[in-house]
Amino acid sequence: MASKPGILTDWPWTPLGNFKYIVLAPWIIHSTYSFMVKDEKERDLLNFLIFPFLLWRMLHNQIWISLSRYRTAKGRNRIVDKPIEFEQVDRERNWDDQIILSGILFYVVFGKMLPGGTQLPIWRLDGVILMALLHAGPVEFVYYWLHRALHHHYLYSRYHSHHHSSIVTEPITSVTHPFAEHIAYFVVFATPLITTVLTGAGSIVLAFGYITYIDLMNNMGHCNFELIPKWLFTIFPPLKYLMYTPSFHSLHHTQFRANYSLFMPLYDYLFSTVDKTSDTLYETSLKKQDDSLDVVYLTHLTTPESIYHMRLGLASLASKPHHHASSEWYKWLLWPVTLLSMMITWIYGRTFVVERNRLNKLKLQTWAISKYNMQYFSQRQNESINRLIEEAILEAEEKGARVISLGLLNQGEELNRFGGLFVHKNPELKIKVVDGSSLAVAVLTNSIPDGTTQVVIRGILTKVAYATAFALCQKGIQVVTLREDEHEKLIRSFGGKSESKNLLVSRSYCQKIWLVGNGLTEEEQSKAERGTMFVPFSQFPPAKKRRKDCTYHLTPAMATPAALENVDSCENWLPRRVMSAWRIGGIVHALEGWNEHECGYTISNVDTVWDAALRHGFLPLTIPTQS
Repeated sequence: MASKPGILTDWPWTPLGNFKYIVLAPWIIHSTYSFMVKDEKERDLLNFLIFPFLLWRMLHNQIWISLSRYRTAKGRNRIVDKPIEFEQVDRERNWDDQIILSGILFYVVFGKMLPGGTQLPIWRLDGVILMALLHAGPVEFVYYWLHRALHHHYLYSRYHSHHHSSIVTEPITSVTHPFAEHIAYFVVFATPLITTVLTGAGSIVLAFGYITYIDLMNNMGHCNFELIPKWLFTIFPPLKYLMYTPSFHSLHHTQFRANYSLFMPLYDYLFSTVDKTSDTLYETSLKKQDDSLDVVYLTHLTTPESIYHMRLGLASLASKPHHHASSEWYKWLLWPVTLLSMMITWIYGRTFVVERNRLNKLKLQTWAISKYNMQYFSQRQNESINRLIEEAILEAEEKGARVISLGLLNQGEELNRFGGLFVHKNPELKIKVVDGSSLAVAVLTNSIPDGTTQVVIRGILTKVAYATAFALCQKGIQVVTLREDEHEKLIRSFGGKSESKNLLVSRSYCQKIWLVGNGLTEEEQSKAERGTMFVPFSQFPPAKKRRKDCTYHLTPAMATPAALENVDSCENWLPRRVMSAWRIGGIVHALEGWNEHECGYTISNVDTVWDAALRHGFLPLTIPTQS
């Protein structure tokens, strides 16, 4: 929002929320019906293609968003090395409003108001030439002076400051403006479209192609990584006056009073508003290499829809925990894209960079293996998954990382013995492999309310479950199992130590605290008493939360320090600025400079790791439950 919002700041359909697309429904239905029932000679192809074109615009923008986030996470050719936070994501989440507006204007202006707007031919070359001249002259000139006017303190405080709130730009920053400002832009951009139609030179390809060109240049100019090769300007030097670069426009967002041009820097040169560092920044950005890194967190895809929740996917979904966004209706419409992405990952699966963070001087990256949960549960996939994990470990070491922490199912016992397989195969590893189990145990034991005398443990027993049960028994808290086989496994894991006297078998279901893992059934949940708190010891929350009268604790996690930068997405189902204990375990390992692996069947000192996490600013969760 601008610092002093002016009139027509909000979009008319804002109250409709995610149902705002319904404003297009009458035109879409009418144009489709008319195209189907009319004779071939009377059909208006442009009017019929408006809706598919709007879908193309959304896909085009999303491709730029994903590409920009991927490239800036790696660091190569990045222009502005500053963080993006949730506030910016929230401010820019309604980037599709301008697409809805363009659809309405196309339907109204071309279909109802503009003489000759219907029955346009598919292609005319003279229209392309006229459009190019109109854009290079009137459009670029008028936009330059409109843009300068928007930087006058009166208009800037009421409108344009909303756009400039984003110092570090993303492609969608280009269209993050108040409603009134977009109206002004559409008047400017509609001039060549209307002129070509009125002169009889208009065509369908020209109309849609011009808007696509504007989208392309807008997205490119705000993508925060330099991608225009220097040889282009060497071959044709005048090009620097005809086409801007991402670094050229980035300076407008950092210096404000320079580089006002739309896409052609010519007018900045003519009116002496070019920033003197434009060429230097361009060359510096081209030479910038991938980021160095200290810690890698290795995760993987979970469900087929998880691609939309990742930082490289839909920014609005990535900024919310999965369970908050799981009911978004439009994900059903994206099933063709989902299916295509699944096919690609199955055929050409590899590890990719998801995001980067910084904690003081520590540089962090998250990498993801393009495998899904279902593949981790298939033994036939074990070899290929382990190969990808091992390659990621060796690549992280080659890039200078000191620690790699294995997240989610990358550290399964049956898969790779909690990561111990890789240390055994590569005894000369310099990078430390961390599974984070010790901190997960610490989070669990410190989540148990004071005064608790008994807890139930239920689910497939893991390294974390065994260690948590032992830690609780050491504190004098009785650990109750509901099955004889689980009780026997726990006793054996204690190795005959005296703490085993606190292990019990019970079928009373009267305990108020349940430690649960994979394998908890709905029937067992239904037998728990009202007010029971289910605390997961696994990396995944219970698949089905049956009880409305009980609370479900988050999976082991902690709140991150304020010093953690570039946090603009949620980690799976965790709230904002909350990180899983397994991931934090690797960060703490690097911060402390510990020189041993934490993987396999060994576990670090729980109290030492807990104290270190607190000392570095990670905090126990104050609101630990999910409904």
